[in-house]
Amino acid sequence: MTFRGDANFDTTSVSRGGGGGRGGGAIAIGGGGILTVILVLVSMFFGVDLTGLAPGQPIDPQSQTQSGEEITGCTGEQANDPANIDCRMEGGADSMSQFWETTFAANNLEYRDPTVQLFDRQVETGCGGATSAVGPFYCPPDERIYLDTTFFQQMRDQFGASGGNLAQLYVLGHEWGHHIQNVTGDLQRVQQGDTGPQSTAVRSELQADCYAGAWIAAASQTADDDGGAPLLIAPTQTEMNDALNAAQTIGDDRLQQMGGGGVNPEGWTHGSSEQRANWLATGYNDGVGACNTWSAPQV
Repeated sequence: MTFRGDANFDTTSVSRGGGGGRGGGAIAIGGGGILTVILVLVSMFFGVDLTGLAPGQPIDPQSQTQSGEEITGCTGEQANDPANIDCRMEGGADSMSQFWETTFAANNLEYRDPTVQLFDRQVETGCGGATSAVGPFYCPPDERIYLDTTFFQQMRDQFGASGGNLAQLYVLGHEWGHHIQNVTGDLQRVQQGDTGPQSTAVRSELQADCYAGAWIAAASQTADDDGGAPLLIAPTQTEMNDALNAAQTIGDDRLQQMGGGGVNPEGWTHGSSEQRANWLATGYNDGVGACNTWSAPQV
């Protein structure tokens, strides 16, 4: 997906920094599931205990988040540069903010943005310490998306994803989808220890994929604050295939195979490659209204 070259972004929600903190705690709602399945201990916040789904030691809910330096002033031309991930994330955040604010307003719902923190190696969060090994994740207590941007290179080098610009924005859109679940209360539906192809954990992840697809479809209609021109040009089929490839690459079945073991559907927490690609496509083709994975008989 391509940003309009002279587009100007109007957001201060994206920052870079926070490295140097302690790492290793079990953290928040994971999007990629690249090296390990990451879920959060948020029983005190949501009234549901997810400890059975999270590896490692319990998080320290008093951990302090390190805010970084705000990323501002990027243009669409900079965001289109394959090497300029920071500006691409700023542009994506601006577009997602506008899309979700409009969507909520159309349904007479109150919306609030998450923040996005890009980091290097390790970071302190409201969910505890994290390292780059966990992949991108959303932390409900501080309503922040955390993303080590070297993850995108890892997707290409270690997992064989094409990893283009839209694939990267899909990852951000997926984590933004977890924030939407936080705002609507759907995160409370995830049940402790519930795994498998039809589990609440998988339904949560697939809904986030669907939300990302709905944003991709509508993104070419979101405008900047300089004359109201669209921020993004509608994706080509090649670009959409790039996003679908990313979704397939991080399916539970594929990751289990890459780990050297057999495929065990009963251990799935994010969904198979087919499930993830199907729900991303559902959001893209049918919009937010089609993303109710909770009531679908089969996902």
